[in-house]
Amino acid sequence: MTLARAAGLALLCAFGASARADALYQAPVPGSYELPAIARVRAHALVDSNGATASFPALAKGQVALVAFVYRGCHEAQGCPASLALLRQLDRKLETDPARAARVRLACVSFDPANDTPERMRELREMMAPKTDWAFLAPGSPDALATLLGDYGQDATPLENGSYRHVLKVFLVDDQLRVRNVYSAGLLDPELVIADIDTVTQP
Repeated sequence: MTLARAAGLALLCAFGASARADALYQAPVPGSYELPAIARVRAHALVDSNGATASFPALAKGQVALVAFVYRGCHEAQGCPASLALLRQLDRKLETDPARAARVRLACVSFDPANDTPERMRELREMMAPKTDWAFLAPGSPDALATLLGDYGQDATPLENGSYRHVLKVFLVDDQLRVRNVYSAGLLDPELVIADIDTVTQP
């Protein structure tokens, strides 16, 4: 394991432990509440970690996607590492429940495709070591990036130092490409997300 990979995993584990310690509420009972559609998004053609074109989010009937917009150069603990930590926790929880896992697709989508090449996204995939359906993607061109970010309402402003100003957002998208929830820094609780998944995907 490289030093960078070890440091990245340590940061993710530390954030995950902190998030569990800071949980101040009990997740609601699935199906006891509703999640009305917030917005509707479109299908997009992105590039996967093998360099191939991939349809996104490409959901089957009854599936949902958890979509986190990230970039590899982010070092803010409450930024992209927090999104990655949430998806990693969800991945491990889904692994223990194959029936639920079949209804969920996880996706990390880079908004820095100039630096987050397929090779870099493949390194991230190896670092996360996914156990379930978890894609690592990036737009193939600046125009595709602008269209994608505009569609989801995800801000990502490049700064002179090579970093980005952005608000952490993780999107829950249903099989009709409707956004059903958006998780920000105060809502990165895997139990809440699991309850939302079950609420949206229940018959």
